[in-house]
Amino acid sequence: MKRISTKFFFIMLALVVGFVAACSNDSTNEGSNTDNESTPTIGGGNLNIGVVSDPVSLDPHGANETVANTINATIYDRLVYMDQNSEIQPGLAESLEQIEDTVWEAKIREGVTFHDGTELNAEAVKLSLDRVRDPEVAAPVAFLFGMVTDVRVVDEFTVHIETEFPFAPLPAHLAHTAGSIISPQLIEQSYEDLANGENPFAAANEQPSGTGYFKFESQQPGNSVSLSKNEDYWHEEQAKVDTVTFKVIPESLTRIAELETGEIDINFTVSPSDVSRVESNPDTIVEQVNSTRMVYLGFNTEVEPLNDVNVRRALHMAVDKNALVEGILDGVGIPADTPIAPGVYGYSEGVDTIEYDIEQAKELLAEAGYPDGFDVTLLTDDERERQDLAVALQSQLAEIGVNVNIDTYEFGTYIERAGLGQMEIFLGSWGTVTIDADYGLYAVFHSKNIGPPGNRSRIVNEDLDELLDAARQEIDPETRIDLYAQVQNKLAEESPYAYLYFPDNISAVRSDVEGFWQYPSGYFFLRDVTLNR
Repeated sequence: MKRISTKFFFIMLALVVGFVAACSNDSTNEGSNTDNESTPTIGGGNLNIGVVSDPVSLDPHGANETVANTINATIYDRLVYMDQNSEIQPGLAESLEQIEDTVWEAKIREGVTFHDGTELNAEAVKLSLDRVRDPEVAAPVAFLFGMVTDVRVVDEFTVHIETEFPFAPLPAHLAHTAGSIISPQLIEQSYEDLANGENPFAAANEQPSGTGYFKFESQQPGNSVSLSKNEDYWHEEQAKVDTVTFKVIPESLTRIAELETGEIDINFTVSPSDVSRVESNPDTIVEQVNSTRMVYLGFNTEVEPLNDVNVRRALHMAVDKNALVEGILDGVGIPADTPIAPGVYGYSEGVDTIEYDIEQAKELLAEAGYPDGFDVTLLTDDERERQDLAVALQSQLAEIGVNVNIDTYEFGTYIERAGLGQMEIFLGSWGTVTIDADYGLYAVFHSKNIGPPGNRSRIVNEDLDELLDAARQEIDPETRIDLYAQVQNKLAEESPYAYLYFPDNISAVRSDVEGFWQYPSGYFFLRDVTLNR
């Protein structure tokens, strides 16, 4: 059985002149699709979820990958949220209003406590938003708030967020898990660790503390993360299950088998080649939604011969994206001509693209001094889809004389090596989780973000930087769209990535799991999940 969401929602954030998130205490957040007057479904029980890897960090400022974001989104709250329709809703802020071009006012909820008993107030909000921007902390998600110049406490439950320039997508950035509000006690411990030369994100792996609908119980690295229902959650909609266990199951076929036997209730990600198997089982359901995630072949522009633009363009031209979509995704996705998915604000048709052309690719390699090709190593993780993709690209690039050696690591090591530039070419993906091109382009291609923040191609181009800076500062929507089109044209010229495809997000659940949905970025919303047993 299959449930498919074909709707692809986006917010025209650049059209916002004054944004106000609804102000009442009884507003629902994150798009609850339940009705308080409807007949309740029996709740409780333990929800088991199979995930591909350990979370990189249980500190929301210390990671930006799907497993960590999914878990952290349940432990921590943000000032505002995106709901199931990708619309901004009030969270820890009862209201968020743009009171001046560069000033946003957030009214903080009263009576909310962190899991460690600390009370939420404006000072706690300031601590978190200051910490994520602190260069000494070096959070990999700091780029999301690079435009913020100050967070001022106005009174006990009011903060003003000041930006360097008018920035319409700020609410969407605050809704990202990077905008999570962390317990002041945990932040204090983090700074003590930093002063002692230790990892400032390590304390959260021992005892993370937020205000979310689940709270931390335990973590066994390589095995599981366990959470329990927050009985003191501030929202009228409480978590429906008693506990959640995220089980680390790297092998996709093992996750499928455990879903079939009922050892897990939700399979975090399903390979397209396994969809028919899940559909044919009456006890399991495929959950499929359009995504904002671009899968790419990246080029380290700092190493030879990939520092030559003709080499990068040649590799891009040698990739048959249609064949990849059919062969790797079984047709469940679309070829990517740009880094921005259709439906994301800033996507433009008619921008320059690199077309599949084997003969032209060979000519470019010859011009660059490699008429017979060269050897190169491809970095990837051990997920089955990535392995299949690596082998397919190995075969395609061989047609222009490029001999690809595949270097495979478990996910944590892979992402670390990619961030440090310890590779030549590499497979990766990036989801535009804010549904605005600033996140999908500035984070990935601006020279300020080289390394873990997102620019793993390590490209440095002044013209590109200037266009990206101008686009995020522009308030006229038509001009902003045009600037993003220019950015995409420049990227086609420089080719730091070969964009491959936009896959659908595919997960699977047991047939007695209700209330489950996932964001276009790929991570899950779990508050409303019920085990109907």
